Amino acid sequence: MTKKRFVTALGAAALTLAGAMATAAPASAEPAGEHCALNAVTGEETCFASFTEAVRHASQGRVQSAPADLRSALSSPELKNTLAADAQRAGEVIQGTVFDNRDYGGDSLTIWGEAPCKKDGVVNYQIDLDDGWKNKISSVQPWANCWLWLYPEANLGGDRDGPFDENTAWVGEMLDDRTQSIGFS
Repeated sequence: MTKKRFVTALGAAALTLAGAMATAAPASAEPAGEHCALNAVTGEETCFASFTEAVRHASQGRVQSAPADLRSALSSPELKNTLAADAQRAGEVIQGTVFDNRDYGGDSLTIWGEAPCKKDGVVNYQIDLDDGWKNKISSVQPWANCWLWLYPEANLGGDRDGPFDENTAWVGEMLDDRTQSIGFS
């Protein structure tokens, strides 16, 4: 073997070995996303860089302890207890949070309304999603004694899916990325 071929072969072997030994870069963490708070009464939506800020805003400052990491928020007994206690008070409360990705990932929309749901067999409150949230929801969290019903059309139109009465990491095929309005009962 000539010296030139040997150096070329050695270089190729080194590159192959380096490629085989290189550890795969860890999957980058999912982007933080945009976290918005929607007043269901006025329709005013305000967006923040963190889930903590969105929950603080939606609760009018009463909830200060929401973890910034959404997955941590799901397993946070402190947050769950704080929101449950907040739902017992008179006045506006957080009724639910929806997410654009499965497993509570991506952007979030925390919705607050005039009171907890009544559990009287009817939809107590409803919202039509704006264009930024239409056909985007993949996971949900109900709060304030509310069950969430997802609809494929505005004004609670079309065949609904639900009730989603607990944290739901995936809403299922029927309305995944197809929701245009939400009923709270």
